[in-house]
Order: sequence, then C-alpha cells, then structure tokens
Amino acid sequence: MQPSITVPVYYDFASTLCYVTHRAMQRLAADLDVLGIRLFWRAIDLARITGWERGAPVDGARRDKALRIARELRVPVRMPPVWQDSRRANAVALSLADADKEAAWRERVWTAVYDEGCDPGDDAALAGWADDLALERASVMDPALLQSLERETRRAREAGVTGVPTFMLGAWPMGGIQDDDTMRALLSRFARKAQGASLH
Repeated sequence: MQPSITVPVYYDFASTLCYVTHRAMQRLAADLDVLGIRLFWRAIDLARITGWERGAPVDGARRDKALRIARELRVPVRMPPVWQDSRRANAVALSLADADKEAAWRERVWTAVYDEGCDPGDDAALAGWADDLALERASVMDPALLQSLERETRRAREAGVTGVPTFMLGAWPMGGIQDDDTMRALLSRFARKAQGASLH
C-alpha cells in the first residue's frame, strides 16, 4: 500500500472554475486512490486576495474563459452572473472537522450554486443546506466562523496562493485546472517524487 499523500486544494464557492475542478477531480477519484493521494479541500476568500468586488458582474473575458474551460472539461455549469458573497459558506466548510460532513457540505453547496442557481450569501439558503445535512443552524450561522476564514485566506496568500483553484504540490502552488490526462500526469509525477522523498 502506497503512503498517503495530502494535496491541499484551495477554493472558493464563488468561483465557477473551482466548481469545474471539483467535478473534474471526482472523475479522477480512482486514479488518486491508486496514487495514494488525498485531496484536502481548503476554502478561502478569493475576493480578499484579488480585491474583486462582491456582487460585481462577472462578464467579458473572465466569463468567457470560465465557460470555455467548463466546456473543454465536459462539466455542465450554470454560471452566476455576479461574483457572489461566499464567505459564510466557505467559513462553514472550514469549520467542519468531520471529513464526511465537510465533503457533504461542499457537495451540497456546489450543487445548490452551480446546478440549482442558488446564492451562497442568502441566509435562508444556508440554513436550508444545514437542515439538509443535519447540521446545527446556530453553528452554521455563527459570525465568528468568518475569523477562521480570514486566517486561512491569509495563510494561503503567504504560501503563494494568488487565485483558485490552487493545488499545493509540496511548496509549489499550481494554479488552475487542466484536462484529465494532464492532471493525472502532474499528480502522478508529484506522487512519485513525494513517495521517493519519504523513503530517504
């Protein structure tokens, strides 16, 4: 059995490219298991890093690029027209220590935003998603969670994260998502290097 290799993946629920990455990496789940790689999804507040305005239209080249990549990676998506305020949904994801609950929350929010057209900044939506997953509403709506998101965002920026999605391959922040074959090759190369280093 190969040693487990953890690859942090920084994301933001407001990012269409992160949704595309989430779906694309689901297709590679069996390959990741063979490689001994575990993706460790870490939500951050991308607007804090980039200075993008919450609620501002996402149009022009930015929109065209996201939709082009989604088509190339065969991921159907319903892209929101504006940069949504995803801070609360991101903060909840960070707060869930149980891996299964965190994965369920991530899946529920991705589906709600990009399949159902919901707004992650809507309090009623957040409460409903908490109910769907049997999470305590009070814990989901706790404003103190935003402090953890701020700290995580600051640490990500210090580690060299400038956009999302970003895969941390050791000390190298690899931004973006590629086609399945390229991602498989990149992660396979990283796994071989990491496994070799663990033997020394």
